Amino acid sequence: MDKKIKIVFTGGGTGGHLMPLISVIREIKKLSNPNTITLYYLGPKDKNAFELLSKEGVIIYSILAGKIRRYFSFKNIIDIFFTIPLGFLQSFFILLFINPKLIFSKAGGGSSVVCLSAKIINIPIFLHESDSVLGLSNRLASSFAKKIFTSFEITEGVNTSKAIFVGNPIRQELLNGNKEEARTLFNITSSKPVILISGGSQGAESINDFIVSILNDLLHYYEVIHISGVKNYQKTKTESNSIFILNPELKANYHLYDSLNEVQLKNAYAVANLVVSRAGAGNIFEISAIGKPSILIPLPTSASNHQLKNAYQHSDSGASMTLEQANLTHHFFMGQIDYLLSKSEKMSASALQFAKPKAGEKIAQEILEFLKVT
Repeated sequence: MDKKIKIVFTGGGTGGHLMPLISVIREIKKLSNPNTITLYYLGPKDKNAFELLSKEGVIIYSILAGKIRRYFSFKNIIDIFFTIPLGFLQSFFILLFINPKLIFSKAGGGSSVVCLSAKIINIPIFLHESDSVLGLSNRLASSFAKKIFTSFEITEGVNTSKAIFVGNPIRQELLNGNKEEARTLFNITSSKPVILISGGSQGAESINDFIVSILNDLLHYYEVIHISGVKNYQKTKTESNSIFILNPELKANYHLYDSLNEVQLKNAYAVANLVVSRAGAGNIFEISAIGKPSILIPLPTSASNHQLKNAYQHSDSGASMTLEQANLTHHFFMGQIDYLLSKSEKMSASALQFAKPKAGEKIAQEILEFLKVT
C-alpha cells in the first residue's frame, strides 16, 4: 500500500498560472523527502503545460475544462450544460481514486470543478491569487478554502481572515542569468542599452504592432529583445523585415523570438537595462526579483481591470511606470525610455524592495507544515 502523502495541483490556461505552480512544486521537492510525497496535476489538457510538469516529476491527469465568458456566446451554453459538468464528474472520480491530502489551486481553467469536487470529498484546499483582484475561480472557491495566498498586499475581494501575503511565486532559476552569456546567446554586439519587450505568455498583438511601427527609431538608440508570442511571431517577423529592407544596418540590433525557454529568459533579464511588459503578476514579480526598471502596459480587457490595478500598485512603489495602452504614442514612449533609464539605479532598488522572491518557498512551507511533513 502506498503510504506517500499526495498533493494535487490545479490551475492553468496561461503561463501566469503554470509557472507559479512549477515554482511551488520545486520548493516542495527541495524542502521534503521525495520518498514521502507524490505530486499530481489535475487540469485541462495542454501539451506545453504537461511537458513542463512532467519534467518536474508530476503525475498528470487531464479533465475537460469549460469557460464562463463575460459576454454572450453560444459556447457558454455548451460549456455550462455539458463541458463543465463532465469536467466536474471527471475531477470527482479522479480525486476519489488519488485520495490526496491537499489541493493547491492557482485558479484558471478547470480549477473551479477540481476545488468543488475537493470540497464535497472534504479535501483541504489552499488557493493562490496572482492578481490584485480576486479572480472568478478563486472567488468561487475562497469560501471553503483553508488558506488564500496573495501576491499583492492589497487584494480586492479576499477574505482577510484567510489571507497570507507572500507575493507571486517565481522560478528561482531566473535569478541566475549572466550578462556575458546573454550577449553571446542573443548576439548582442553593440554598447547600446538593451530593451526587453514582452506581451506575456500569450503575446500581445497591439504591443507588437506598436513596436514595429516605431522600430526604425527604437533601433537607432537601443538593442531590442522582442518576445512576440507564438501566434504573432510570423506577422511580426514579416513586418519588421520590411523595415530592414530600407535600413539593413538596424537588423543586428533586433532579436525577435516567439517565446523564450528558461535559460534564454534568465539571460534576457540579466542583460536588459529596461523591461517593457504587460502587467500580469508573473511578469511584475519576475521583473522585480531581478531588479529591473520597467514600463508596464496593462491589458485593457483584463477581467475586473486587474492588470491596471496590478500595474499601479507596482508603479506606486517607484519600481515602474504604468503606461495605459490608449496613451501609447511614438514620441512619448521614446521619451519615457530615456527618462526611466536615467533613473534606473533608484528604480532597481525599488523593484528589489517590492519583490518577494521567496514566495514559492513560503507557500511550500505552509503546505508541508499543514500536512506535518518533514
